Amino acid sequence: MSFRTLGYTAAVAALLVTTAYGADSGPSGSAAPAKPSPGGSHAPPAPAAAPREAASRPNIVFVLADDLSMNLVAYMPNVRKLQRDGTTFTNYTVTDSLCCPSRASLFKGQFPHNTGIVKNHGSDGGFRLFHRRGQEKSTFATDLRAAGYRTAFLGKYLNEYHPGLTMGTGRSYVPPGWDQWFAGGNAYRNFDYPLNENGRVVQYGHRPRDYLTDVLSAKASHFISATAATGRPFMMEVSTYAPHHPYTPAPRDADLFRGRTAPRSPAWDRVPENSAWLSTKPKLTTQQKRNLDREFRLRVQSVQSVDRMIGSLRTTLDKAGVADRTVVIFSSDNGYHMGEYSLPSGKQTAFDTDVNVPLVVAGQGVAAGRTVAQLVANIDLRPTFADLAGAPAPAETDGRSIRPLLAGPAPAEWRSAALIEHHDPATDPKDPDYQRDSVNIPPSYDALRTATFTYIEYVDGSVEYFDRKADPHMVRNVAGTLSRQRLAELRTALRALVTCAGPDACWTAARAAV
Repeated sequence: MSFRTLGYTAAVAALLVTTAYGADSGPSGSAAPAKPSPGGSHAPPAPAAAPREAASRPNIVFVLADDLSMNLVAYMPNVRKLQRDGTTFTNYTVTDSLCCPSRASLFKGQFPHNTGIVKNHGSDGGFRLFHRRGQEKSTFATDLRAAGYRTAFLGKYLNEYHPGLTMGTGRSYVPPGWDQWFAGGNAYRNFDYPLNENGRVVQYGHRPRDYLTDVLSAKASHFISATAATGRPFMMEVSTYAPHHPYTPAPRDADLFRGRTAPRSPAWDRVPENSAWLSTKPKLTTQQKRNLDREFRLRVQSVQSVDRMIGSLRTTLDKAGVADRTVVIFSSDNGYHMGEYSLPSGKQTAFDTDVNVPLVVAGQGVAAGRTVAQLVANIDLRPTFADLAGAPAPAETDGRSIRPLLAGPAPAEWRSAALIEHHDPATDPKDPDYQRDSVNIPPSYDALRTATFTYIEYVDGSVEYFDRKADPHMVRNVAGTLSRQRLAELRTALRALVTCAGPDACWTAARAAV
């Protein structure tokens, strides 16, 4: 089915030209709630033209989905086309399979032990702590804006952020580094939500044209067209709420994929042998299996709008004449398990279902149809964006630019292991990532993931080792078969990573791990 067949309705197109926008010089308008203006009186002034040297650098379009697991890519034709046109990273992992810690790592290029964001809210996580620690003053947004890029953020920011927050500014708060800002708060239902539109709160309803992913797509296309006309390079992040619970699909997708059920992989309803924390977990009930099948179908439906958006943005880039000067990146903040390991739907574990997520890159300087197996992580995206922009690598980051992996051949030396951290799990019912089944939530842990195995140390001292080459679905913990010397080596390698800070120390630790 073509993009035009699945394309936007006239109502969404009208929304594109009537929604309030602010100027590049900073947020405009009042912080008072408002409805989308029917008069279209808030269109932005034309951005300034770019210096000639800036025009040669690639634009960056970063699409970040929420809780999108690997098994959903099969239902996304535009993502699969992106794979054919670009490079797919099969060993891309997140630093923490939880929304806010993962997103903080993306913005900062740092592990959670260096961002200090290990939870979605409260004293050790969330937007308020990120803001209070001054973390927003140095992110990939400030990097690229300083490099002369026009920047835009659309969608989900950090947990605890909501459009009405002023943070002492006198108007709805817009973080540093963003020229255009269209951010929501608790908008997981994709209807009846407010957006902070460049410092002005705009309320959306429950009409089909108000479906949030479509609204974000229209605004993103407008930003591309307006900025491309100036020749100025731009960087844009579109962060969808889909397919996060409650997995709300666009109305036009609500009847698709009848009879679709959750995949029955070898890990389905199977507690791993010798599990350090799931040994007493009973099998899934019949009702739980029905719920999982229903929820998986909703997730498949809800990613259709994300997939259409990717197709729409690429069409807009092409029409604006900048597709060949743009790098498009698609990923997710974390994965999601649904019935694997006898667990109801959720995340937070060190299983690949939760930490190994899609990363697809296409565009200028990116080889087509390639698959890269090198270990990369979300801490690598900030230095990659800086590298693409011709800016120096931020000194505070723990990651490294993956630009050398985009065109091939891959460098001879790369990291040997990726670090996954998860501390103070989401156990508060007010948390949107709260999982009601307490057995679904692992204890705090640190994990070492290589191309062939995953080694996990839990807070109580217990360990797990999954040989993913022999056991790709991670259903047998064989830590008990390892020698004391081997366990000591793994513990030492893991300690080096969980205490590292900065690109040199973290790179050395990641390369030394075996």
